[in-house]
Amino acid sequence: MKPLLLVKNDPVETLGVAPQALVAAGADVLFMDAADPDAARPQLDYVAGVLMLGGTMNVDEVDAYPFLKEHLDLTREAVLRGVPFLGLCLGAQILARALDAPVVPAPVKEVGFEPLRPTAAAASDPLLSVWSDGDMVFHWHEDTMDPPEGAEVLATGDRVALQAFRVGAAAWATQFHLEIDAAELELWLDEAAEVIDVEAVWGKSPARIREEAAHHMPAHEARGVELFTRFARIAMDGSRLRLAPSSPWSPTTWLRAGCPAGRTGGTACRPRTWTRFAAPAPTP
Repeated sequence: MKPLLLVKNDPVETLGVAPQALVAAGADVLFMDAADPDAARPQLDYVAGVLMLGGTMNVDEVDAYPFLKEHLDLTREAVLRGVPFLGLCLGAQILARALDAPVVPAPVKEVGFEPLRPTAAAASDPLLSVWSDGDMVFHWHEDTMDPPEGAEVLATGDRVALQAFRVGAAAWATQFHLEIDAAELELWLDEAAEVIDVEAVWGKSPARIREEAAHHMPAHEARGVELFTRFARIAMDGSRLRLAPSSPWSPTTWLRAGCPAGRTGGTACRPRTWTRFAAPAPTP
């Protein structure tokens, strides 16, 4: 079985609930640190699906972050070939931009929890049906996007209009961070507080964000786990239908999510606590 490709774009990123949820669903996960120039860039023939996470950069900053051009090409190819794709925040904007949709500054900066407004189409969507009207989702972004031509809008927001869409049968985007958990939020807040006045720049204090998280994070984590589980099953089912030649990147480093003793349950482990191991090539 081919692995899922999980793409990390920012150093301050633990990937939240994603690794453990994907592995618990039975998937193997290939982890790629996009900012590492020596990181392997697997071809789509050898992965079952792509999960593109967020980052602090703008999608059009390709000169400062050359890997963004690679992401745009990879994303466009995934859509054209029907390889399941899930983009979160920056990853959502990459999907939009790869398909020639505008990515622009949002009318407001969103940080913290905001209510989600799923559309009627979301009720039958394999992924977005996780959410109901008014469910709270976590944001940290200042850009937004238009849906690509032919996309199905799956969710809107009260302050920033476009929150989720699907292109074709198997490419999804969410503007919100469905992967984040309590541990990752603390990391983000601590890191941000070292370089900016969060309330002055983003309009909401860390204390208020933490208060919101105390109320909404448990349900948010549970829905995130459910969505990643659904995505893994869709991708694994599809990978069994696509034939691929022997992988050229064997052996490589795959990622299994694991926590040291005493850290279990919904608590995320930072990358340094994950277990990495050499694995044989995926079986087509």
